[in-house]
Amino acid sequence: MIEMKVAGIALDAITRSPIVLLKDASERRALPIYIGQEQARAIMGALENQKPPRPLTHDLIVNILEAWNMTLEKVIIHSLQKETFYAALILQQGTTKKEIDARPSDAIAIALRTNSPIWVMEEVIVDASIPVDRDADEAEQQAFHEFVSNLRPEDLIKRFSDDSSQS
Repeated sequence: MIEMKVAGIALDAITRSPIVLLKDASERRALPIYIGQEQARAIMGALENQKPPRPLTHDLIVNILEAWNMTLEKVIIHSLQKETFYAALILQQGTTKKEIDARPSDAIAIALRTNSPIWVMEEVIVDASIPVDRDADEAEQQAFHEFVSNLRPEDLIKRFSDDSSQS
């Protein structure tokens, strides 16, 4: 799993649908997730630390968690099926942990309100992320190709024999 942060909300240029954009720590991969207008408002409100006069749904959920001494340990965006993302809230109360199914947009809105980490499974990132820093990706690929092209079989044999003698 890879921890990601909310980079912000954007609008799709064609459909004008809101997108929440998650980025990894290196800011080299971004994961765009289409969301509804209400969820976009809820996420933006949390990003801007807005406090509504009365609790909205995500605020209410956070209030319930606090009232029952529960913490949101983390959010996991765990799968992508037919262009739909799936997430789970990992809740903890004392020594008891529960996994609750949630839409990613709701899970993100709650995570932001509780300062909880957002994790994404690697396979989801592979399937749906977009590169942010193409130059860094190309440089890394070039360095790997140079490493492999300069690698000699005797280097590998020596490396594996050294590793097995240390066991």
